[in-house]
Amino acid sequence: MNSKPPPYIQAFIWIWLLGETSPVVAGKLRLEGQNLLFNYGQSYLKRKNAIAIYDAELPLKSGIHPLSAGLSMPNCIRDAAPDAWGRRVLINRLLGLKGDDASNTTQLDELTYLLESGSDRIGALDFQHSATEYMARSPVNASLEELLDSAARVESGVPLTPELDQALHHGSSIGGARPKALIEEGDKKYIAKFSSSTDLYSIVKAEFIAMRLASLAGLEVAPVSMAYASNKDVLLIERFDRFHVPDGWERKAMVSGLTLLGLDEMMARYASYEDLAEIIRHRFKDAPATLRELFSRLVFNILCGNTDDHARNHAAFWDGEMLSLTPAYDICPQGRTGNEATQAMLISGANRMSQITACLDAAHHFLMSKKEAREIIEHQITVIETNWAAVCDEANLSETDRTLFWKRQFLNPFSLEGF
Repeated sequence: MNSKPPPYIQAFIWIWLLGETSPVVAGKLRLEGQNLLFNYGQSYLKRKNAIAIYDAELPLKSGIHPLSAGLSMPNCIRDAAPDAWGRRVLINRLLGLKGDDASNTTQLDELTYLLESGSDRIGALDFQHSATEYMARSPVNASLEELLDSAARVESGVPLTPELDQALHHGSSIGGARPKALIEEGDKKYIAKFSSSTDLYSIVKAEFIAMRLASLAGLEVAPVSMAYASNKDVLLIERFDRFHVPDGWERKAMVSGLTLLGLDEMMARYASYEDLAEIIRHRFKDAPATLRELFSRLVFNILCGNTDDHARNHAAFWDGEMLSLTPAYDICPQGRTGNEATQAMLISGANRMSQITACLDAAHHFLMSKKEAREIIEHQITVIETNWAAVCDEANLSETDRTLFWKRQFLNPFSLEGF
């Protein structure tokens, strides 16, 4: 049995600035009671190219930044922390717990999750013990077979060998609850999502199909492909927060929808498309086009049965002055037995019903007429119906799963009632 690491009391935050391939120290995160408080370093504040980590929450000024109501750490920093799967990997690595014990992610504190997870995390931040020396926690690139073996051991609660531990630790910093890892091939980086031993149907293929259909419908989505290793399906999602240049990798700063809305995990149920649209109108580049894109994503989520559209599954690039919507990701149809369903985010007012009529009623929040909204909806329905068979063939989806997905997740009759 591994021993629990000693508690940390601080971490230095390093940031990749625009156009740079190496990070600089931005400030310090320190434990004060039950809260993690941040202050910028004076050397960083003096930099001509310094940007706020996110100015609505941590503007560029000296001193300790007070937390927003209800938060125990700044949201824009929490965005760079691992979520359920990464935390489970770290629990396996640091504590060696098995089975259900490993799913209790409260056994380690936030600073431990930040400082022990891999350095190639989403966005442009990393966490270090030192304010003067940056040391990346980035093990060697592993094969899909090695990563799948690692993920299977974590799922079953079997401690990893040192080699497999290093392979999976690289991706311990990325979000989400399902087994996944990071891989690099040439000038591209990918998030690899694996099928799970508990899957009742091919969830990775369902996500591939949804992402491909979304792209065909004209949405801006991360490129996806399917791979096969160790007799398992693997979904490869190309990362859009990394760019390869001759002297290394540039990183793009990002903030989640939860951060944009000023909510923490416990308040996520109050997140709404209506409020997100309001923020876009005031803080985003090319607001009209962005609102149309967000509305299109809402519609597609309903039409494909993705009810897991929570605020962390929306994000924006941050360049220090303005925001811009990232490509869509995690468009994954959810299992359902009946027709009636609700979205993770409110659509407008108190309505979160997974129905196209709710989108029509909310069109004005996106600065669109009902006629424009209807055209988007009809176009997406046509694209799904026209391309369904071809995309299923591309995914090599079985007839059983096609029957399971069609008119249950994809184009469920409940979603179209009254349209």
